[in-house]
Amino acid sequence: MTFSQKETTLLEDLKSHEELCIDKYAKYSAEACDPQLKDLFTQLGQKEQQHLDTVNQIMSGNVPQMSGGNQQESQQKPTYQYQGTNEDKPKDKFLCSDLLSTEKHVSSVYDTCIFEFKDTNVRNVLNHIQKEEQEHGEKIYDYMSQNGMYS
Repeated sequence: MTFSQKETTLLEDLKSHEELCIDKYAKYSAEACDPQLKDLFTQLGQKEQQHLDTVNQIMSGNVPQMSGGNQQESQQKPTYQYQGTNEDKPKDKFLCSDLLSTEKHVSSVYDTCIFEFKDTNVRNVLNHIQKEEQEHGEKIYDYMSQNGMYS
């Protein structure tokens, strides 16, 4: 598969964004005070690694097939009750706010890319990843909302 210069540049951008997400989730998982938040960040970081792997596959000319749909709608949302101290809560709120902003940005980059790629299969894969990025944002929002961190 041959990509246009613009498509190649967009893939390089996606790769760099996914690498940043992986780094942030790993760093913030180590810094988070609430054990539930550490776990959430670890899980989302693993998904970001899968996204990076997929982008790398596309860059090498191999467009993976996305299996099934996302099961999130049928899953019950987790309940989070803050397990850190009141002094730690602002720090965890900052970490969540930063990652939520990052997810919003990355989702918008995927949106742009979806419109720019001519290959339907690539567009479908990028659309699948974008939906997962939106789900990451929803999980962070749910955590924040349930713990009085989102106004």
